[in-house]
Amino acid sequence: MKEAQMTIPHLFRCPISLDLFSDPVTLSTGQTYDRSSIEKWFAFGNLTCPVTMQKLHDPSLVPNHNLRHLIEQWRQMGHHLHPEYSTTIDPLLYLKRNLESPHSTLQDKLQTLEKIGVLMDETPSKTPFLLQIGFLPLLSQLLFGKLDPQFSGKYADFEEKLLSCILKLIPFGEFQCLNMLKEESKLESFLVLFENGSGMMKQNLCRLVGAILSSPETRELCAMIGRNHRFLQGIDHLIQQKFETSEAGIEAISALCCLESNRESLVREGLINGLITYILNTETKERSSAGTAMTTLEQLVGSERSGKEALIKDPRGVKAVVKMVFRVSDHGGSESALNSLIMVCYESLEAREKAIGAGVLTQLLLLLQSQCSCRIKSKARTLLKLLRSKWDEEQ
Repeated sequence: MKEAQMTIPHLFRCPISLDLFSDPVTLSTGQTYDRSSIEKWFAFGNLTCPVTMQKLHDPSLVPNHNLRHLIEQWRQMGHHLHPEYSTTIDPLLYLKRNLESPHSTLQDKLQTLEKIGVLMDETPSKTPFLLQIGFLPLLSQLLFGKLDPQFSGKYADFEEKLLSCILKLIPFGEFQCLNMLKEESKLESFLVLFENGSGMMKQNLCRLVGAILSSPETRELCAMIGRNHRFLQGIDHLIQQKFETSEAGIEAISALCCLESNRESLVREGLINGLITYILNTETKERSSAGTAMTTLEQLVGSERSGKEALIKDPRGVKAVVKMVFRVSDHGGSESALNSLIMVCYESLEAREKAIGAGVLTQLLLLLQSQCSCRIKSKARTLLKLLRSKWDEEQ
């Protein structure tokens, strides 16, 4: 038995039992254990990670499917490893230990992250190995753990590189580890990073929100973020700033809006006004997310009566939508603009007067003479008929 155990690769052994994993699960600290072993550890009243001894505020166990798959491959190969294993895994384990060690300086960890970033960029084939040894939950734990109150200099660089590596790993990994943000202290760290980080940090956190929504495993977390006053106010401020950072903000709002339960919060926090400002600010920019902003605005107007009221109440609201009806460079957002105008003009005389005053009739005629789709032209005719019929009723 001992001889058999000696042939088990270090990565395949549970740190508690030292036996081959049968059901590997990963903690929020990034450490992987066999399910039966870690459950016994918890049953004895322990609330820490056995390897790092960190207190576990989130004791959830995330199945490590990547490691399970690698063990199955190893078994099928007759307990022989792929030739790249020792030359790939061992150096990665060394990098992981550098990040975990309390004795590593901030400079050491920063250099380690730089190496990991270069590795993923230059040798993408090694990314699965990073996932197999638990890099994604470890990096997430480091990013959203206790923050340095100074939040400047090398520490800020360290946080930015952590987030950059996480975004590179997420498309290939499991999203459950991000549910650590449901813990109050971790969500607070997320908010502090968003409020005090650089423009790049803000953009990447917005992209992280988009990634969170893309998985059903993190939908509940997305709903939590979508109800958070501080984050929504921060996003609203972001999309009204310089063009580079506002793009990511629009993508984050669009992602949050995909959950219908978030839309009431978005309207309540004034995001309709923010979207209007963005549309008007980027009107002349061909490469912008104005189309996405218009689609998001349509969703908010269509799902909440308060959304219609907010659009009409904003002095620039109907005007911004009218200008999206016909865009010279493309027709991105035209259909959403038409849908929004149909919804608000059907119910509101004020909206109809504002639309006509903003030149909607000219925009519709230009659209009908353009090369847009038949569906868009059909909706343009519907809006024309609506405006005409309502005008006749009022005379």
